[in-house]
Amino acid sequence: MNPSSRDTLQVMDLPDVQYHRLLEFRTGLRQFLSWSAEQASAAGITAPQHQLLLAVRGYRHDRPPSIGELARILVERQHSVSGLVDRASAAGLVRRVADPDDRRVVRVALTAKGKQKLDRLASLHIEELKRFGPALRAVWHGLVED
Repeated sequence: MNPSSRDTLQVMDLPDVQYHRLLEFRTGLRQFLSWSAEQASAAGITAPQHQLLLAVRGYRHDRPPSIGELARILVERQHSVSGLVDRASAAGLVRRVADPDDRRVVRVALTAKGKQKLDRLASLHIEELKRFGPALRAVWHGLVED
């Protein structure tokens, strides 16, 4: 939410059921993220490394993402993402690639090892979302349709 929409937000008197649904939704998200972190750890990587691999693989452009683009996607500061890329690179998950048009820009690409770990984790996550998604979707619809 941007600052201007916060200033103009009309506070509503919500019924108790909306607070219950908000709690269920946030709890469900946190449970999924906790499960996801456990899966990343079982695969031998950290949850932030998993997010990085997903951000690199899911990036929808002709070239791999730059550090700045990854920072925007991951909602992190550029220097934090640079450190994350350093650690993921040391672990053999990604590699830095110079931009062919602007050598000052560093792009990040998956290695074969990074792709293998991400493919396995993505398959697990799709299966978990198939199981977990309908319950979360029902809560979401209860929030936005009331």
